[in-house]
Amino acid sequence: MKDLPLSKVYRLLEPGPVVLVTTTLDGRANIMTMSWHMMVEFEPPLVACIVSNANYTFASLRKTKERVIAVPAFDLASKVVSIGNCSGRDVDKFKTFGLTQLPAERVAPPLLAECFANLKCKVVDARLVNKFNLFVLEVLKAWTDPAQKTPKRSITMDTAGSLWTAK
Repeated sequence: MKDLPLSKVYRLLEPGPVVLVTTTLDGRANIMTMSWHMMVEFEPPLVACIVSNANYTFASLRKTKERVIAVPAFDLASKVVSIGNCSGRDVDKFKTFGLTQLPAERVAPPLLAECFANLKCKVVDARLVNKFNLFVLEVLKAWTDPAQKTPKRSITMDTAGSLWTAK
């Protein structure tokens, strides 16, 4: 992985591609598919996201206050959809979907080697979690994979979870 200037993080998330999120709770890493997110500040880069309190990831994010947002290229689209259609309560998603964990600096959740960008985040505002399940995250460090120079990156899904576009 190669360092990415934090001032360029917004380019990875706008206009809001479907991303993968890694969390770790009690030593167990998990992946979830997420599309409910948005940039709310440039520097420091702040990302607001909604995680349902019914999701396995919710308890981990609330307790540890850290996660990695991994931005997948379009060639991972079928895995992204499948990850979103099962629960980390029941499935080791790294093993099931053949994804590689890489260590992230200063946080427990792993980077995803197959993704072209990874953003290490911490929760900086949880005031709207009880009301809206909305977390505000600060991106502390960002990496890109120089081997993936021009990935097709925008994976979007319809409400049924069916893939419908890529850019």
